[in-house]
Amino acid sequence: MFRSFASPLALVATSALASNPATTAQHQGSFWIQTFGCQMNKADSERMAGILEAMGYHEAPAELEADLVLYNTCTIRDNAEQKVYSYLGRQARRKRTHPHLKLVVAGCVAQQEGEALLRRIPELDLVMGPQHANRLEALLTQVDNGQQVVATDDNHILEDLTTARRDSTICAWVNVIYGCNERCTYCVVPSVRGKEQSRSPEAIRLEIEGLAARGFREITLLGQNIDAYGRDLPGITPEGRRQNTLTDLLHHIHDVEGIERIRFATSHPRYFTERLIEACFDLPKVCEHFHIPFQSGDNDVLKAMARGYTVERYRRIVNRIRELMPDAAISTDVIVAFPGETDAQFQNTLNLVEEMGFDQVNTAAYSPRPNTPAATWSNQLPEAVKVERLRQLNALVERVALQRNSRYSGKVEQVLAEGVNPKKPQQLMGRTRTNRLTFFAAEGPQGCRYSPGDLVDIQINSVRAFSLSGTPCEQTRSRH
Repeated sequence: MFRSFASPLALVATSALASNPATTAQHQGSFWIQTFGCQMNKADSERMAGILEAMGYHEAPAELEADLVLYNTCTIRDNAEQKVYSYLGRQARRKRTHPHLKLVVAGCVAQQEGEALLRRIPELDLVMGPQHANRLEALLTQVDNGQQVVATDDNHILEDLTTARRDSTICAWVNVIYGCNERCTYCVVPSVRGKEQSRSPEAIRLEIEGLAARGFREITLLGQNIDAYGRDLPGITPEGRRQNTLTDLLHHIHDVEGIERIRFATSHPRYFTERLIEACFDLPKVCEHFHIPFQSGDNDVLKAMARGYTVERYRRIVNRIRELMPDAAISTDVIVAFPGETDAQFQNTLNLVEEMGFDQVNTAAYSPRPNTPAATWSNQLPEAVKVERLRQLNALVERVALQRNSRYSGKVEQVLAEGVNPKKPQQLMGRTRTNRLTFFAAEGPQGCRYSPGDLVDIQINSVRAFSLSGTPCEQTRSRH
């Protein structure tokens, strides 16, 4: 859907902008972007921030001081969606006394609700789905012409390699596939992010080369279902497999000079192949960290979720990773209290968490989402059951993570410094190759000082459930 509506509010805003010398073509005013949800949303926000800066906007010091406020939304969980409406209510009230304010909702809630958002919050200027992120400038031009705009039609995502404003100067996200063709019964993503669209290997490598030239040292390849990369691209090899897969992409980009580390997320167990595991083992820049959601430790629940794999299949993937890379970190996502989940099925999930020894688990209680089959089922579980099962799972996750982290104690780990510890300015913080957050002194032996971007060998001397601390070793500085 793409519609424009003549809007008195928007016409007033256009008039105010025209009379305001601070909002000329050279200087459009200030913007504020609030991002909810996943890494894909954060990457989209970076692209939209870059577009706004290219248009002449600058970042506002605070949300309530901005001339343009954009909420990039998530609809995976109901509480995230409700939080957006709370923020919008505050801005809608503000707009009644500041008519020049532009109010934009982007992302998954925008795609899901469309015109209904305008009926609920008539102060909105622009409602735009995720696939329209690169069209922000054109859509805002229509807003400046006095229209309310809804852009939620199924749109081919255009290449845009130059406009992202990266929130880090060390690590960057690189989208490689948009959308999702899966049909998990609990998940709203396919209906709000559209069909899978893979970028070409050449375009991806070009973007990574540009990042390397700007001094970035680590990239994370992103996709809602990254293992599916290349399914929509042409080409079959003489062996009969697809010519473009995630494995082939890793080989294609691995030799980009200046990039020291490569990560990817999020993986789907249905498509995680032996060939991919072997490539991660063979390619030195690919980090030993794998995010592979299993969602439930019970096969009947997985079948009801339409996940397309079994617990046994998941276990084989993890075991094979650890055969080749014993210290590899495995993180995952888990949903508890799915409709009809019994106590025994929940216990199977707890058992799998303990057996696999995950380094990190993103946990959630099931939340019915619009336009998903599971939301209509009659066997929904009471809220009290959801709360209790989530409490039990979180307690286990923390205990297992602490046990798993004990393997770092006394070891030397290479850490890529990403920035200053905001709580202790005399410390830097960064991540190991296994993605474990690590804190260390900015000044090392013999007065050597480290900076963001340095690769530093750290002797780990303090272990917590979700982070480490350590001391720099001598002669470990590596400047970018």
